[in-house]
Amino acid sequence: MGVTGLGTLLVAPLGGHAVNLAAITAALTAGPAAGPDRDQRWRASVSAALTYLVLAAGAGALTALVAAAPDGVVQSAAGLALLGTLAASLSDALADPADRLAAIGCLVVAASGVSILGVGAAFWALVVGLVLRRVSPSAPSPTSSAVPARSGTHRR
Repeated sequence: MGVTGLGTLLVAPLGGHAVNLAAITAALTAGPAAGPDRDQRWRASVSAALTYLVLAAGAGALTALVAAAPDGVVQSAAGLALLGTLAASLSDALADPADRLAAIGCLVVAASGVSILGVGAAFWALVVGLVLRRVSPSAPSPTSSAVPARSGTHRR
């Protein structure tokens, strides 16, 4: 780990990314996710290595394709790729009616790009979300129990 960490430190100023991507793959292919039979987990490592080789062979062509694409195509593709994540996140954030107003306020401020006193929108989005959560009439008070009280018998 020390050698790859040093390698990453040396290439980082040149625009390089983490040198030790294989450590993550090794952890995945050596663990239980690679299969219950420890004697057969080597197959996961070989398939990961072959996948890296295929990706390496196609990286140059993909880089040329991305560089030749008209302006906005890559950004559009990235935006489309994030739509599922956005939909799931909004569904989770808006699921609880008590938190809905705070979540929407936070999203609107974050998306606005507002900067106040040199502090960016992400900070102000958190502030607005917390304030709206606190003052919203449907928001639970901090002293109320998160678990509703049960009627009837209690388990011990």
